[in-house]
Amino acid sequence: MTAVLISGAGIAGSTLAYWLTRNGFEVTMVERAEGQRSSGNPVDVRDRALEVVTEMGLLPQLRAAATAVDRLSFVDARGRAKAVMRVGDPAAGTVEVARADLARILAEASGDRVEMRWGDGISAIEQSGAEVAVEFESGARGTYDYVLGADGVHSAVRRLALGTERELVQHMGIYIATMPVPRAWGAANEVVMYNAPGRSISVHPAGGRPIAAFMFRHAAVKDLDHRDTDACRRLLLAEFGGRTGPFDAVLDHVRGGGELYFDAVSRVSLPRWSRGRVGVVGDAASCLSLFGDGSSLAIAGAYTLAEELVAAPYDPDGALRRYESRHRERVGSRHRGVRMASALIVPASRPAIGIRNTAVRILARA
Repeated sequence: MTAVLISGAGIAGSTLAYWLTRNGFEVTMVERAEGQRSSGNPVDVRDRALEVVTEMGLLPQLRAAATAVDRLSFVDARGRAKAVMRVGDPAAGTVEVARADLARILAEASGDRVEMRWGDGISAIEQSGAEVAVEFESGARGTYDYVLGADGVHSAVRRLALGTERELVQHMGIYIATMPVPRAWGAANEVVMYNAPGRSISVHPAGGRPIAAFMFRHAAVKDLDHRDTDACRRLLLAEFGGRTGPFDAVLDHVRGGGELYFDAVSRVSLPRWSRGRVGVVGDAASCLSLFGDGSSLAIAGAYTLAEELVAAPYDPDGALRRYESRHRERVGSRHRGVRMASALIVPASRPAIGIRNTAVRILARA
């Protein structure tokens, strides 16, 4: 039986684990967190990902958990709507669901077929012939036929096998933070967003569990650790003090502590996605960094990777190369849309905010 270690229990990792175990692979999953993350902006499941979750039999669960949001309202400092745009694509079957719900549903699909190592990580990888030896941060060791990194933009597998983050990850000039808040600011089907120059605050109703998101333009902060919550909280408060418009109460929640996700908007650019029997998938391979279709591409990429491994488990170079070739075609055009999305969501100046609002109103009448 082919033994696979997957690093990362998120969307890509859980999808990959499902398809590998369904096809007779022995899968161990290691995740640095102690459990599934409960925060994060809602995400879309669309296109190829929609076909994958349908084949997994998960579409009814996703539709039951869907947010039902269909509009984004841009408001001024007094909370008055200045422009409204329709979001989502129900005609294409697109489902928007809270990221935590999507990750949970995908993880549960494998049942008890996956051996889980919560609260641990990979500290060393050594390839020798047909084996990959792994040392874990806990001190444990293991040997696998494949090691696959689905561990996000700060991937340990990528760093150990393919290159450093400094070499392969590009800061896109924006930071983002999300946290749960007690109430929504608009209707149950409405995201409300306020912009100051180079900054945005929004609240998503998220199916009754509202999520606030903060985005701001900023050069890369040297030595800032996205896991240092206190340092990230201080930076967030410094950037948004006096610039919250109708969302002063949201900033109060930041001051009050609680769960906070914080990271840079980044682009991962790898010359290759694998070396020997070690490869990467999802954000670890081709991060779209919180804009666009990152979650859908993670699902589609994980399915493609599993498909190639199942077809040729004893041809690692061929299987991993074919997966990369096929999935890079999907990723390429989506990467080019990141700057356009940032101009829509985080206009850099007051005139740019006005131009954005005018353009949205014109398009709404078209």
